[in-house]
Amino acid sequence: MRILLVEDEDRIASFVVKGLSAEGHAVERAIGVGEASEMAISRDYDLVLLDLLLPDGHGREVLARVRASKPELPVIVLSALGEVDDKVDLLDLGADDYLTKPFSMRELSARIRASVRHGAAASHIVSVGDLILDTRTRVATRGERAADLPSREFALLEYLMRHAGQVVTRQQLLDAVWGFDFDTGSNVVDVYVGYLRRKLDGPGQASVIETVRGAGYRVPS
Repeated sequence: MRILLVEDEDRIASFVVKGLSAEGHAVERAIGVGEASEMAISRDYDLVLLDLLLPDGHGREVLARVRASKPELPVIVLSALGEVDDKVDLLDLGADDYLTKPFSMRELSARIRASVRHGAAASHIVSVGDLILDTRTRVATRGERAADLPSREFALLEYLMRHAGQVVTRQQLLDAVWGFDFDTGSNVVDVYVGYLRRKLDGPGQASVIETVRGAGYRVPS
């Protein structure tokens, strides 16, 4: 799982990163409102862990921007502000959960699992035009054609469908599907787009994934 940790205190950040990394998660850190907002919106994460008192503002600003751009992205608030009013305020603004500092890694891990399960249960069908993707079974259906997708093909198609109508660059797809440190000179994106087209494009049909010359790829909305 890719997690964005928004936390300016080095001690707490180190504790969280160490614990989540040991569980196999990839964690990236931001320390301010501006940086966190840009990263959350422009990159692909499964979850955001959000502190509230940040050097350049309040975490509610990050939450508002995430909710406007990515309403389904789970956000768990981690804060020393433990009053009921604080919790109600952030939950009403769209936070999925609120955990008061100090907290145990076991509890944080459990809250993460619960938030991700809830998000998955709420939206496991992605639909764009005549293309349907079931994120639980990893089956893509287009008209009478159906395909069981291996993990990389599934992740690639899901990302494109969740950004339907937008031109997505090869670098964005590399970052989202293969990891931020993947070889940027690789043609792996083009190869996997070809796999998906062969499985989902029927005779006489427009391609399920458009090539935008000089820019990237797009699933038409």
